[in-house]
Amino acid sequence: MTATDTQVRIIMRERQRGRTQEQAAASANLRSRKTVAKYERLEQLPSERERPRRHRTRTDPFAEDWSTIETMLEEAPSLEAKALFEWLCEQHPGKYQEGQLRTFQRHIAQWRALHQGQIAVLEQVHRPGEVLQTDGVWLTSLGITVQGEPLAHLLIHSVLSYSNWEWGRVAQSESLNALRLSVQSTLRQLGAVPQYHQTDNSTAATYHPSGDNAPTNGTRPYTEGYLQLLTHYGIQPRTTHRRSPQENGDVESSNGGLKRALEQHLLLRGSRDFSTLADYETFVQGVLTRRNQSRQTRLAEELAVMQPLPTTSLITHTHQRVRVARTSLIRVQGNAYSVPTSLIGQYVNVHIYEWHLEITYQSRCVLKVPRLIGKQQHHVNYRHVITSLLRKPGGFRDYRYREALFPSLLFKQAWEHLNHAYAPRKADLIYLRILNLAAQHLEVDVATALACLLETTAPWDDTDVAQLVQPELAPVPTLAPLDVDLLSYDQLLTVVPHGA
Repeated sequence: MTATDTQVRIIMRERQRGRTQEQAAASANLRSRKTVAKYERLEQLPSERERPRRHRTRTDPFAEDWSTIETMLEEAPSLEAKALFEWLCEQHPGKYQEGQLRTFQRHIAQWRALHQGQIAVLEQVHRPGEVLQTDGVWLTSLGITVQGEPLAHLLIHSVLSYSNWEWGRVAQSESLNALRLSVQSTLRQLGAVPQYHQTDNSTAATYHPSGDNAPTNGTRPYTEGYLQLLTHYGIQPRTTHRRSPQENGDVESSNGGLKRALEQHLLLRGSRDFSTLADYETFVQGVLTRRNQSRQTRLAEELAVMQPLPTTSLITHTHQRVRVARTSLIRVQGNAYSVPTSLIGQYVNVHIYEWHLEITYQSRCVLKVPRLIGKQQHHVNYRHVITSLLRKPGGFRDYRYREALFPSLLFKQAWEHLNHAYAPRKADLIYLRILNLAAQHLEVDVATALACLLETTAPWDDTDVAQLVQPELAPVPTLAPLDVDLLSYDQLLTVVPHGA
């Protein structure tokens, strides 16, 4: 009977205590004393008697083509076993069966283990208070919504390499403003300053020089705004080598753990919808605070050797001064934004934050709009151009930003209906008048009126919409004049007090 090492140790222990072979076998859950006698005679454990098998128990089905497979793996190490097996089946129809795929995968795995080297992870020595690593991790896959609208976003995530203490800020891009906001927020939350700040070669921290300014060693110089931030806090910049993002390993590994923690807390919360962006960021920072609770001991070691935090903060937004074009548009970072037509020809100051722009004129904030991501985007508010369109309705049909003049799907459906019911110019004029009603009154009221009219078969125009939005009020009744006798008030003043 076959026995394990543990069973043999038990029977040897029992025999040393003077038990019989039958008693030792029973203690080790063996059915025969012959097994006890066998291992007493051998004086070896079962594992010590095993010999590696050096012969095959069956013929290798891939032996004829294996040299070709090896050559292909050497030339293209990233080839997958399944793709190679499918290629073999195409080259030799009927020779290989689908059930042999698993055997082929084991052959490939064994060959890789013996012949294909890999890049080993090199464990690093971390010193307290030395490095703060920062990286952007996309969180859109969490399915977060703000008032029902999907939120495409990422977290600018910072981690101290020694203690793994972490912090971050929600952003919509890996911009310089987002990086400055997150790093400064992290340092304020930490209350101290590490020696180095390390990031990858993102365009927020570095840029690719051209011409004679390009360095010969292939490194990318730091952006001016990034250097201003680190100089203000007395931190030295450090980046990973190009094409080696794994050098930011501490924050990279923490990204996955943070996403899993956020997912679990969202499940506990029972909802992924938030009232405001600020509410969602408070939720994220609450999760970060809980994760940091177990890191306080090593964090204290870091704080003990860090530099004190400067008392003054650095502004985290950028500023541009632009002129309003005749189109009532301004261009900021390659995108177009509409402003009131009264500002045409004037210079305005644009304060660029991560999530929005603030447009000021003569130190007065005249407009606040969401910041667009990318290039060649536009944000046109129909309220800014509706007066111009009413004066020149012929410009509506071919207006470059015409789609922005449909605040919702109902407005688009209304224009399409009018376009079929009337001549083009008249249809455009009716729609512009309807849009003007939305600008002067509540847009939701106009949309409700349009929804009602679209359900009818009778023809309608802007006057019908106006009637629904501004119904005729009942006339105010005329009241008879009221004559008041003021002498009665004088009598109150002449009453003699009681007991006088």
